[in-house]
Amino acid sequence: MSPSTALIGAIGIVVIAKTIAWLLQLKTRNAGIVDAIWAWSLGGLAVWFAGTADGDAATRWAVGLLGGLWGLRLGLHLWVRNWGAAEDWRYAGFRARWGASADRNMWFFFQFQNIFTLILAASAFLLPVQRTDTPALWAFAAAILIWLAAMLGEAVADAQLEAFRREPANRGQVCDQGLWGWSRHPNYFFETLHWLAYVPLAWGAGLWWLALVAPAVMAFLLLKMSGLPILEAGLVQRKPGYADYMRRTSAFIPLPPRRG
Repeated sequence: MSPSTALIGAIGIVVIAKTIAWLLQLKTRNAGIVDAIWAWSLGGLAVWFAGTADGDAATRWAVGLLGGLWGLRLGLHLWVRNWGAAEDWRYAGFRARWGASADRNMWFFFQFQNIFTLILAASAFLLPVQRTDTPALWAFAAAILIWLAAMLGEAVADAQLEAFRREPANRGQVCDQGLWGWSRHPNYFFETLHWLAYVPLAWGAGLWWLALVAPAVMAFLLLKMSGLPILEAGLVQRKPGYADYMRRTSAFIPLPPRRG
């Protein structure tokens, strides 16, 4: 299948996936469900591109497995966290601001996210699976090591935050334990790191440097657009100790906490 045909199929996949998410939020009134479906659909695109490409088989297997397993784990985590829970205050804020137009606007908002979904998938997944030669052994080793570090780090950060939230005594408190004592957003850091795992698989192929677009876009989304700015603006207002936590803790890259 040609890359353009595979990309058209990918557009159909993500539009349908986000429409399903929109229909579910109509029933549950919880737009946070889209986060899990975003992860599953993006991981699904790794499998889709790997399965439809005509490139090197080893590279296609690597991309399909790494991307598919990433999406499966993250999607399950987000689904368990959001299903049956109160709607995330950021989505609830959109709903309140949009009023009677909320349902219509939510559909367009979900579909707008697909622009970035397709950019990530094309850069990290579609590009390497098109190469016809087999990458060097070091490239596979580097990709797997980066992927393992990112998956382990994000899973540990997620587990530490969930364990903190389950303790009644921690209600309304700032989680500064484990990785969260070294970074205010360790999950964001390891999520961005994950997208670097596909760069070695593209290394040496034509236009390989476009594989750097995925981690750059993810870092931009998390640090400058929909992640850290909106989240921290609300946390400073909702949690009295968060401003002090910001002063002593790195925003992104895990670093020893500042003293004094």
